[in-house]
Amino acid sequence: MKEKAEPVQKLYTRMRLWEFPDEYVIEPTDGSSASSSLSISLVDASMKLIDSIPECSSFRVPKIQMIFGVVGMLKLVAGSYLFVITERKCVGSYLGHPIFKVISLKVLPCVHSVKNSTPEQKKVENEFSRLLKVAERTTGLYFSYDTNLTLSTQRLYDLGNESKMLPLWRQAEPRFLWNSYMLEALIDKKLDPYLLPVVQGSFHNFQATIEKEIVDVTLIARRCTRRNGTRMWRRGADSEGHVANFVETEQIIQINGFTSSFVQVRGSIPFLWEQIVDLTYKPKFEIVRPEEAPQIAERHFLDLRKMYGSVLAVDLLNKHGGEGRLSDMFSNAMQPIVSEDLRYLHFDFTKICGHVHFERLSFLYDQIADFLVKNGYFLLNEGSEKMEQLGVVRTNCIDCLDRTNITQSMIGRKILELQLRRIGVFAAEETISSHPKLDRCFRILWANHGDDISIQYSGTAALKGDLVRSGQRRVQGILKDRYISFKRYYLNNFSDGTKQDAIDLLQGHYKVSVGGDITPPSQTGGLEAIASFPLALCLVLIGLLLTTMSLGQVGNDPRHLLFSVVWGSISVGIASFVRAKGRVFCNRPRLQLHDKPGY
Repeated sequence: MKEKAEPVQKLYTRMRLWEFPDEYVIEPTDGSSASSSLSISLVDASMKLIDSIPECSSFRVPKIQMIFGVVGMLKLVAGSYLFVITERKCVGSYLGHPIFKVISLKVLPCVHSVKNSTPEQKKVENEFSRLLKVAERTTGLYFSYDTNLTLSTQRLYDLGNESKMLPLWRQAEPRFLWNSYMLEALIDKKLDPYLLPVVQGSFHNFQATIEKEIVDVTLIARRCTRRNGTRMWRRGADSEGHVANFVETEQIIQINGFTSSFVQVRGSIPFLWEQIVDLTYKPKFEIVRPEEAPQIAERHFLDLRKMYGSVLAVDLLNKHGGEGRLSDMFSNAMQPIVSEDLRYLHFDFTKICGHVHFERLSFLYDQIADFLVKNGYFLLNEGSEKMEQLGVVRTNCIDCLDRTNITQSMIGRKILELQLRRIGVFAAEETISSHPKLDRCFRILWANHGDDISIQYSGTAALKGDLVRSGQRRVQGILKDRYISFKRYYLNNFSDGTKQDAIDLLQGHYKVSVGGDITPPSQTGGLEAIASFPLALCLVLIGLLLTTMSLGQVGNDPRHLLFSVVWGSISVGIASFVRAKGRVFCNRPRLQLHDKPGY
């Protein structure tokens, strides 16, 4: 890579947090020259740079701890909340720069002003602040103090000299900047050395030996924030064409002075559709405003073409039931917009590959090989001679998780073989499979990548992980998949609604109203106010127990037969009611934006 110009002022890498009774003070301790400390008032969250730490006394004793980054600030109804990184872990390097994973995120309240708020404001503030506790547990956050992790290798190389002199947050690609909204409160204060860009996604790498050569392989995922969320509460696209679970995956290799990368993307089916949880194992797919599908798909792919060039959309859905209706709608929406630079290909993954025959993905590769060869990959040698990637493969299934990850790993494998042949490390017919250690590391790399993306969207690891890792289906893997499926069902129905609200709050999709009528995010009425699935389940189990006990006593007293019928009827009645009113018993998002169709 060519020399990267240094930003105007480097980010602080280590800071001491002083928690005084009336202010937070963040003191850089990494040896940065001419560094001022940042003071944040606990009363109104105002900020200022100070030259020295305030004096301590017996009445003003601070708590002190080390932090490793300021993620941003969020303002709610009456108070503000500062997000800082309290624990990090170095997980590798990106083009020679250390990459860190956020291990612990902490929310620091600046809420002294809440004391002067109305009772209603205090109530709402408390409801919103609970969501921040959920936000503290956000997974898959990565950052670098030295390089821009939101940009692919090719886009990073193509940055102009003026852009390279800007602070890292200003170089960042907005769609992949996880804390973009939270940084807004700090940007106006000219606090560039404190403004740390954070990406949500995945970062894994390994080194392997090929003959006498050492190859370094890195896999990065960058999750888009435009329609971020959980599996059942973020499906399809919004009216602007931004899709759920949109992730850019970049595979990078470095060997013999060569740097090469390949980018592919995944994302939900690009029109308005939803799948609202109602306690059933597979809720029905609902297509919203189907007449708008072609326009929304066109907006989505226009954005992709501006970003990546040519696009090949690979649709892995099957042709039966609800999936079949979605696939047909996708195919029909694509017909008016396909062109030389935009192709659509359907591949029924389930029908062709089943649950174990992933080698049949070679049929798919045969259909897309010409696109991959034509649009290539990014390649740079020591002499700064380069070849650019001119297009991208966009893959989707229903969740864009399990089938998508298996397919993308196949494409990544084929591209890595092409790259190694071009560099001269592989012979014409040589493959990754002929190098057992490289093959094993590559499988594990993609399996871990798939797990990370799946955890962020569904709350669980990806399915068929054993097959991706080892190439074999085992009994333990089948049992694990059953457990994962059950866990997904539980999280989708009883947990993800609150998590979705926390995501929307953090990323500015829902902006808290400071004045006027304020509604707490969890305020409900009617049946919803008292509906509780655990309570209903408990009543059903008690009813069944009493039914069983009554039946056991029928021989002693025939009246117990009547009692057993009564208890059994009550149990069946409660169960039927829960089934009929399933949506009421689920953990649904409460913020107002979810009332907007197609959001």
